[in-house]
Formats: sequence, structure tokens, C-alpha cells
Amino acid sequence: MPISRRHFLCGSLALPLFAAKTAEKPPNILLMVVDDLPAWMMGTYGNKEIKTPHLDRLGQMGTHFLNHFTAAPAAGPGYASLMTGRTPMQLGESGAIAAADTTIEKVLAAAGYSCRTEKPEAAPAMIEAGKDGAPFFLTVRFPALELPYGEIASKYLDLYANEPFENYSVEAAAANARAGKELLASRIANLRRYAATVSMIDDAVGALTARVLQQHLLDRTLIVFTSTCGALLGRHGLWAAGDASDPANMFDESVRVPLVWSWPGRVPAQSIRMEPVSTYDLLPTLCSLVAAPVPNRNLCGRSYLPFATGNGLPKKKTWRYTVFGQYRETAMARTERYKLALRSDGKGPGELYDLPVDAVEHVNQFENPEYVGVKNSLSAEIAQWKKQYSA
Repeated sequence: MPISRRHFLCGSLALPLFAAKTAEKPPNILLMVVDDLPAWMMGTYGNKEIKTPHLDRLGQMGTHFLNHFTAAPAAGPGYASLMTGRTPMQLGESGAIAAADTTIEKVLAAAGYSCRTEKPEAAPAMIEAGKDGAPFFLTVRFPALELPYGEIASKYLDLYANEPFENYSVEAAAANARAGKELLASRIANLRRYAATVSMIDDAVGALTARVLQQHLLDRTLIVFTSTCGALLGRHGLWAAGDASDPANMFDESVRVPLVWSWPGRVPAQSIRMEPVSTYDLLPTLCSLVAAPVPNRNLCGRSYLPFATGNGLPKKKTWRYTVFGQYRETAMARTERYKLALRSDGKGPGELYDLPVDAVEHVNQFENPEYVGVKNSLSAEIAQWKKQYSA
């Protein structure tokens, strides 16, 4: 259902949750991906200091997943898992997409889509071409959110010139700090530059979504915004993501990443989903959306399309409530209540957190005998996941 520019730019939510009929042809898909952006740095996820009006509006117009996790808290492996649905073990030590890997682009191209991956400045041309041609799958890769953050316009720096960031961590640098540890010495100044870059990306997101509207494609285009990995930005005395520490960490700031779906008339507005989902679930979800076969590659992901469109699972179907991650020597199993991090298959130092009572992950219960049952159960789940999805 087309909406006016005024409704879109003012964030109107007066939209039907579902259209009476599906679109005549498969939807365009605009996938926007950024590196190093944790969910906790977005207004949609409750941040009051970062100024991201376009992303906030996108979240208001659609559905965001509160518990979306990356399979690997690093930009390269995280992106590879997102685009192939494969686990970090299957992708191999390099964590890169190989020529033989079946990506979302390959799946959708076989389904009749015109597929491209572009930088933000080159993306509008493909959006314009999508008005009359084949449905497009456009992946927009934003620059990594890490210092020196490229060229930042002064107007974005000015937004944060007097921002004290009072709600941010003042923990001393951790003894095992690794990547980005030099940024902790001037963390407020670096936070201001980081925030300015996020706001600059937000404007680019606004320009792309406005272009979709200008081409009268809003009701025919699914817009997805996500990140390959998070960042600690001072929390736990660390700065970057998984490689901020030695050994690699799996703190929520590193692995919990945004996932926003927006498609007026098909995806509910102002909706929050609590189900735990992973970056490795995106490929089977988009396959389900366009009725394409899921690649026969021993994938561990599942389609969360029923949740994204406001429906529940069919009767007698259940969702899995543990998500997994792997980066370097560190593996993770996370449920709603617990998180277990194992290193070197249990031979290295481990961590276990009881999240409802320790959301900031400061009290390690790994050696607490009261949690031995939880530790053993999650350890077995990690072992089974790695055994089943390493090839």
C-alpha cells in the first residue's frame, strides 16, 4: 500500500499490519549491513544519546528483534556467516566467503532476482532500476565503524561536541585488552567520533529509504538493517568486538547486533520480537520469503519469517532457544537466561553468566558448583553444534 512522503518522513504508523493479498511479484530486498555496530548503540534499542532519527523511524515502521546475535563477533566472519548461513567452523579459519559457497545472492539470482552489492553512494541507481525491471536484491555495505572512521563532516561532530556520555563505562582498561585498547585512554573523545559516524550512516540510511519511496517502491520492498558484529566501546575495559580481548570474548556488546525489518503492509509496525535469532538464520529466512529452496549445505539456521511477519509458528512446531557463536578459540552458547563461553573446547578459561541477575556479565559463575548442571548442559550443546555443523 503506497504511503505519502509526509507519512513516511513523519514516521506515521497508521499502516495495516498485513495486506489483503501478496504482491504480484516477489518483493525487492534492500539489505543494509554495517560493521562494529552493537544493538545497544541504537535508539531503537533504547539508546538516548546517539542521534539516529532515520534508523529509529525505520524501527518504528517495522519490527526489530531484541535478541539477534552474530555467529562470530568480528566483521569478516560475521558477514560471511550472514550471507551464507554457514557456521564459522564451516567457513574455515579465514572466515571469508569462498567461491564455492552458496550465498544469498546466488540463491536469489537463481530465483530471478537482480543482485548487487554496493557502497551507499552507488546504491540509488539500482533502486531506480528496480521500478520496472526484475526484483532486486541490493546489499549495501557501510564502512566499518572503527577509528579513524574516515572523513566525518563537522555537522556530525558538532552533534556530540558537548555530549558527556554519562551512561557509558568508565572501567579501567582490562589486563587482556587487545584490539582498540589505545582508544580507551581518550574514550569520551573517541565515543564522540564513533557516535558522529553512526549519525552519518543514519543519514545515508535515510537517503536510501527516501529513494525507495521516491520510486514508489515502498510497498514492494523489504528493508533489512543489521550489523555483522558489535563493539564494547569501553565496557569491560575493552573497545572493539570479539578481538578486543585476548582470548576473544563473547560479551553481549560484541555479539548482540541490531536486526530491523521494515515492509509496510507485510511487516507489523512498532513490533518487538523476543525470540533468539542469529545471523546464520537470514539465508533460510529469505529463502522462505521468496519460496526458494534452502541450499543443501548442512545449514544450522532456521527461518524466522513467521516472527518477522507477526505470525507464530504452526501448531506443534517449536523454536530453538539456544544460539551459538564461534570466534578463534572461543565458542558460545546463549539462552534467554544463561551464557556460556568455552575456550579451546573447555581446556581454556571459561565464563558462565546468569543474565537475569547479572545482565552486565561481571560475575563469572563458571567455577560455582551451584551452576555445574547448567555448565555441563550448555557445554554438551556447544559440542553437539560443533560436531554437527563443522563440515
